[in-house]
Amino acid sequence: MMTTVITPEEIIKKGKKVFEKTKLMTDCTLSYCPGCGHGVAHRLVMEVVDEMGIGQDTIGVAPVGCSVLAYEFMNIDIQQAAHGRAPAVATGIKRVFPEKYVFTYQGDGDLAAIGTAETIHACNRGENIVIIFVNNGIYGMTGGQMAPTTLAGMKSSTSPYGRVVETMGYPLKITEMVATLPGVAYATRQAVHEAKYIRKAKRAIRKAFENQRDKKGTSIVEIVSNCNSGWKMTPVESNKWLDENMLAYFPLGDIKK
Repeated sequence: MMTTVITPEEIIKKGKKVFEKTKLMTDCTLSYCPGCGHGVAHRLVMEVVDEMGIGQDTIGVAPVGCSVLAYEFMNIDIQQAAHGRAPAVATGIKRVFPEKYVFTYQGDGDLAAIGTAETIHACNRGENIVIIFVNNGIYGMTGGQMAPTTLAGMKSSTSPYGRVVETMGYPLKITEMVATLPGVAYATRQAVHEAKYIRKAKRAIRKAFENQRDKKGTSIVEIVSNCNSGWKMTPVESNKWLDENMLAYFPLGDIKK
């Protein structure tokens, strides 16, 4: 049985639409480093919100780090939070407006370092929010310092010879940690550097927002991403390094359903 392959040129000629940018992404040019996964993660969150028809009822919380730029690109209500305090701010918003969909969008330095307490206690309380957690194993915006998720042996501006676990500790698996808490309804780890992973990540984000709709408690979606600038690699090299190193320590898949 032969499979008919339609070329991009034929698709254009036939006028067939295969993709449309969600209206919940602004027309601002993304200012993230070329090859960064934040842009894809932004789009997936906004596509899910758009497809669920909840754009007018969704409030995002973006703290300090690369994630702080989200308000420029997401065409929804967004509140900025102090560094690491996004879950606390999201808790306040959700309790004042319980009918709204509330999510945080955080990096690993923010969520798992200065914001560890806020993350753990919000999850322990079972706050009915969604946490989007982008893990690229480094402080991307502030100079490439070692983060809680930096891998053993991985170099950064504050660990120029590599992370030494004997003195610096082990990379923190924060999603596994909070998955043990009864207030957490859903904990999963996904990625966005290949199409097959992007599809799974979108399904996970959709499930997280549906859990909030159904008042099930906290949902956390960790997205393992690259930071080619912080890692001092090209985008292609960083994706390959992510595959061969990050995913070995941070395996993808549902941790708690």
